[in-house]
Amino acid sequence: MKKRILSAIIAMLVLCTVLFNMSSCIMVSAVDLMDGIEPREVREADLDALNESVTDFAVRIFIEMENGENLFLSPMSILFALAMTSNGAAGETLAQMELVFGIERDELNEYLHTYINSLNEGEKTKLGIANSIWFKKDPLLTVNQSFLQKNADYYGAEIYKTSFDMTTLADINSWVRRETRGMIPSIIESISSDTIMYLINTIAFEAEWATTYKSTQVKDGIFTKEDGTEQRAEFMYCTEGKFIEDENATGFIKRYKGNYAFVALLPNEGVSISDYIASLNGEGVASMLASSVSTTVRTSLPKFSTKFEADIADVLYSMGMTDAFDVDLADFSQLGSYEEQNIYIGNVLHKTFIDVEERGTKAGAVTVVSMKDGSAAPPEDPKEVYLDRPFVYMIIDTENNIPLFIGSMTDVKN
Repeated sequence: MKKRILSAIIAMLVLCTVLFNMSSCIMVSAVDLMDGIEPREVREADLDALNESVTDFAVRIFIEMENGENLFLSPMSILFALAMTSNGAAGETLAQMELVFGIERDELNEYLHTYINSLNEGEKTKLGIANSIWFKKDPLLTVNQSFLQKNADYYGAEIYKTSFDMTTLADINSWVRRETRGMIPSIIESISSDTIMYLINTIAFEAEWATTYKSTQVKDGIFTKEDGTEQRAEFMYCTEGKFIEDENATGFIKRYKGNYAFVALLPNEGVSISDYIASLNGEGVASMLASSVSTTVRTSLPKFSTKFEADIADVLYSMGMTDAFDVDLADFSQLGSYEEQNIYIGNVLHKTFIDVEERGTKAGAVTVVSMKDGSAAPPEDPKEVYLDRPFVYMIIDTENNIPLFIGSMTDVKN
């Protein structure tokens, strides 16, 4: 018998600009089911107890995806997407997802719920998270109320039952465009006849540097790729106050206004970007971020803009999440059922964008899960970290020292 497809699309956008006009979201065909599903009060988590596990997940998936080229991920986007999906999983499928997370599902729900509620916005830093679930108006589909309730409780998800026609397509894209402040104008181009559900998570974030670069601090220079190719680039020069290092790299932390920062790590001479990434682990990264040294650091950072796109299903499979992608073994019985046919994950598409320039950073990430059916006084010798060759970088939440984004820059022209 042909297997029915359950498609779950989770979109996440981080670091987008607020200069775009926000489009209205007109739900012409959708029935808002939140009238019958009110978020209930749930237990808060101790963020400190799980921050290192979240960082470990970020580093593990970064290592798995490294390919020697420009790479830019939002581990938090992936985690939000999979966490919402895991609320429909059971048995060995759930156990394998928890293994990949490094956190039990209930704890992860509590962590992400608490994280959302702990966010603070400043005048120059804006971070907003929104979630929604869309499922097809189909008499053969039964969606468990407990699944919807849990995602409402922990993620404040908006829940819609709709016809999955062209109007639904417009509604979903309008919702994404609104919640991402125009950075991602659409996420889906069509809705196939065997798609019965979308789960969507968006995060919109923009931040200015705590100290913006002046025009006199921007100069032309040379970025040297690992193969020796030289690229002309604009470099932003500044003196920072936080130095970090491990046995294979040196780096610096540059603050944004608010509780976020840009972290740069330059592998030592003779250490390739691939070898450096392979040497990382969650505990080491967490320790390095927590043990930054207050000192004078002379830095250069190239202005760059890059995009990344990949289906990370194979990556998750290799990390141990195997049954979820198997039509026969997948167990999403806590989500619901589709008349004698199984529900499983088909692919997980992750798209990101980042732009780094004088005033700050803009970045975006989209994750698509397709489920089938001040400073210290200057020392005598200031530290120097000039990012004129391949480097690793992160955008972190400085209160929790967790990476919202993590990437490697190997080609400033790509």
